[in-house]
Amino acid sequence: MTEFEAIEKYFADLTPAGRGVMLGIGDDAALLEPGPDSCLVVSTDTLVSGVHFFPDADPADIGYKALAVNLSDMAAMAALPRWFTLALTLSETEMTHKWLEGFARGLGQVAGEYGVALVGGDLCKGPLAVTIQVLGECPKGREIRRSGAAAGDHIYVSGELGSAAFALEMLKSGRTPHPDCLARLLRPVPRIELGLSLRGIASAMIDISDGLLGDLGHLLDAGNVGARVDIDAIPFHERLGTECDPAQKWRCILSGGDDYELCFTVPPAKLQELERIGTPVYRIGEILAEKELRCIRNDGTKYVPGQAGYVHF
Repeated sequence: MTEFEAIEKYFADLTPAGRGVMLGIGDDAALLEPGPDSCLVVSTDTLVSGVHFFPDADPADIGYKALAVNLSDMAAMAALPRWFTLALTLSETEMTHKWLEGFARGLGQVAGEYGVALVGGDLCKGPLAVTIQVLGECPKGREIRRSGAAAGDHIYVSGELGSAAFALEMLKSGRTPHPDCLARLLRPVPRIELGLSLRGIASAMIDISDGLLGDLGHLLDAGNVGARVDIDAIPFHERLGTECDPAQKWRCILSGGDDYELCFTVPPAKLQELERIGTPVYRIGEILAEKELRCIRNDGTKYVPGQAGYVHF
């Protein structure tokens, strides 16, 4: 099978007509038509075999996660995802009908759920790696950046933390994770709808990919502020409470990563608007003027974490 045969067979159908696509797969570049008075929002992520997923992982799960984690970046900017490109590097092992069909199926499932169109990319030979660039739109001035938090803002997360990291630790030790935790690792859910609903409400936002403390730290650095995190208020799956020792539990929750929930801040004056959006979110702390990140227990004692988050290098 040639490169062009593979593209036509497995990926051409992921460019539906319309959706702002003037010219999609098949030419030297795509032609796209953003909406009026919108800014273009662009994000890129790479997943590498043996680093971001197991070499023998289900190709459908690889395809699903590769796009989902990019869409999570759109959610964090309060952007509506529209299009994406795919650069896929395959060895001879993956250049088979079974692998390509599974990968395209997982990729297509996410693309269909969130209405994004594949508009171009590249396919080449080499060690397995997947690079996706997502392009989205946001009305000018309505994006939510990392840099807007101010002292007194409340800190929220959009859902349970630690499940994916716990599942990964279990897999590495040869054990079978709980299905709920495994799903959080293999098929994260980008919080697009929540991100859009937070326009004009959240003062700053980031998605949690490398661990809560690490990613919250980026938000604090961008705003030149600090935070108090009430760690006992952080939601987590019951299995972390029953199957982990305290050190493992807090490591997974605070610094494990792969959660792809949103962490955002809301000024006190916007709290009623936050309640009106109707989506469950969880208050976990407050922004401070002092540039320090404090982890506090219910009894008022300070918790000192072992690490802040995943380190890429």
